[in-house]
Amino acid sequence: MTAYKKVNTICPYCGTGCVIECTVDTEHNRIIEAKGSPDGVNNEGRLCLKGLYGWDYLNDPQILTRRIQQPMIRKGGKTSPLQEVSWDEAIRYTADRLNAIIKEFGPDSIMGAGSARGPGNEAGYITQKFMRACVGTNNVDHCARICHGASVTGLLGVIGEGAMSLSVPEIEDAEVIFNIGYNAAVSHPLVARRIVRAKKKGCKIICVDPRKTETARIADIFLAIKGGTNMLLLNAMANVIISEGLTDTDFIRQHTKDFQVYADEIAAYTPESVAAETHLQPADIRKAARLFASSKHTVTLWGMGITQFSQGVECVAACANLSLLTGNFGHYATGVGPVRGQNNVQGTCDMGLLPNTYPGYQEVTDARVRNKFEKAWHVSLSPNPGLPLTQVPEKVLREPDPKKRIHAYYIVGEDPAQSDPNLPEIRETLSKIDFVVVQDIFRNKTCEYADVVLPATAWGEHEGVYTSCDRRFQRVHKLLEPQRGCKKDWEIQCLVAAAMGYPMHYDNTEQIWNEMIALAPKFAGATYEKMEMNKGIQWPCYSTDPADKGTPYLHKGGTFATADGKGHFQFFPYTPVQEKEDPQYPLSFCTVREVGHYSVRTMTGNCRLLRTLADEPGYIAMNPADCESLHLKRGELVRVISRRGSTITRCLPTERVSSGATYMTYQWWIGACNELTNDKLDPKSHTPEYKYCACRVEKIENQHSAEQFIQDQYKNIRTRMGIREGGRTHE
Repeated sequence: MTAYKKVNTICPYCGTGCVIECTVDTEHNRIIEAKGSPDGVNNEGRLCLKGLYGWDYLNDPQILTRRIQQPMIRKGGKTSPLQEVSWDEAIRYTADRLNAIIKEFGPDSIMGAGSARGPGNEAGYITQKFMRACVGTNNVDHCARICHGASVTGLLGVIGEGAMSLSVPEIEDAEVIFNIGYNAAVSHPLVARRIVRAKKKGCKIICVDPRKTETARIADIFLAIKGGTNMLLLNAMANVIISEGLTDTDFIRQHTKDFQVYADEIAAYTPESVAAETHLQPADIRKAARLFASSKHTVTLWGMGITQFSQGVECVAACANLSLLTGNFGHYATGVGPVRGQNNVQGTCDMGLLPNTYPGYQEVTDARVRNKFEKAWHVSLSPNPGLPLTQVPEKVLREPDPKKRIHAYYIVGEDPAQSDPNLPEIRETLSKIDFVVVQDIFRNKTCEYADVVLPATAWGEHEGVYTSCDRRFQRVHKLLEPQRGCKKDWEIQCLVAAAMGYPMHYDNTEQIWNEMIALAPKFAGATYEKMEMNKGIQWPCYSTDPADKGTPYLHKGGTFATADGKGHFQFFPYTPVQEKEDPQYPLSFCTVREVGHYSVRTMTGNCRLLRTLADEPGYIAMNPADCESLHLKRGELVRVISRRGSTITRCLPTERVSSGATYMTYQWWIGACNELTNDKLDPKSHTPEYKYCACRVEKIENQHSAEQFIQDQYKNIRTRMGIREGGRTHE
């Protein structure tokens, strides 16, 4: 008789932090069903499509790519094939190459990228410790750099804490929701459910988005803003709140600084002065500002629709300013909500996979903090902030001094050859780095540039902790025995470190976790035991006392996390996007999410049911008038071209998109929109401007030939990823 067990764990997809109950066939080492667990504080027993059906990749169906089950080395240089080797040989080879590069060029010639997905917080802690204590550099970063890095930087300057100030369940008790650049129905379906429930309870919704999203459809005020003009709107709303006397003067006087300087600058940003550029009516801007200021339970939610701009940091600060103006901080069901995208992107920031902070957001430049970590890790640490990963191309392709270049790149659970902007430049960068290590669960595009590939366990095959978007630490439980040949991410890096001469050894993830919380005061009370007892612990949690169950909302009573405890108004003028439309590239271009897929699609693209929802090469959403002018029909293959490259995708006419604008989902391998995206960076967060560049769309006359091209490309990709027709694999 087949033996089954039921295990609760945390979803590996978005940052909502849903608890899943999985039924496991222990005899055949397979998941057979997933459903929402009532133990989930944020999901309350419900799941979205990815939660329900997104575990199939663990069965390695080899639809798009295949699991890596043996270490591989490219022994004859960049042009030679990857060859399977033993773990001992792979670890020794990796350690020797890294040590040689450190000896010749110094530790700052090595870059490390951690994973915000399956490995968990403990693996993230080990990645940054490996880079700092073993390699000797603060050159460590992760994908928050290209999504919500602007949220962290922007909020730190205004309120001192770069995370959601409220909890997900509080959203449904808001009286006003200001939703800007955030499509919850696609990005976080269970957060979208809270928004809908808030609406049913009488909440008023302001939705700001260039597209008519699902939230826009239920909004009381929908501001169909021109892409790239967020700062104009935010400053104009602040202008209305101040000029019409809608501010909370007592809150401003008691809990903030620099209001008058801010107010003086904002005076120029009247709704009338921004109307033409934003494509909004002044009366609608005034109406939105008045509604925002009408409640002490106004919640601001945003996504990458404001962060992935060259002015992302400043727009985040502007959102926080609106809450300061109206006293919407420091109590239940109010405040700011940067809703983090991937399942553990908040946690990976928490663990210090950032070039300027140790775990718990402790600055690497602080001598007292650095001394604490030096004593714990028995090593001298660099006092210099490291390199953001978006600056790697600059340090490889355009750095004239060999001593200052990046010569090695250790990549854990990320695929920059698919996910980074301006892919032609990224491919050139990876091909010119002396030594590239990829540690992952599936073959991906970056593996094609790797000198070493190390197979890691996936979500479901190891223990750990994830942090949800609202700062909730939750235990991740093992469901299956690992695929043969795979090791845990933290175990792999410990082996490499030991081979390099810096011993790191742990018996389990709890040992790693306990070391981390002993060094990070914000997390000190979040023990494994308390997480299990309380269905998670939201940081900050300073005490191990069972009575300290964490912090549902931040800045209680108007006391902020800044050095002086005050909220600091920060004014920034509007700065236009870095690339605008012109006669050669007459359309704007923006990247968006696909509800049934995730990240670079190595996971969801290998789930049989999710694949049937949407498949290569994706689509480009356009206004029907633009489609008509180009003689395009729904479903036709088209070529999309920007100043950086081109890609092929399908035409999707939709009234939800304004004329002159286009949108592409970013998960596709053939219809790869990052062939087009702009790598211009926000100067403060170094986040790329994914959400705006100029493009043109061209009709393809020979559709039959184009369809054959797609089929051939798909077959080629699968072959390169080790899959043969009929499901057999290249060994």
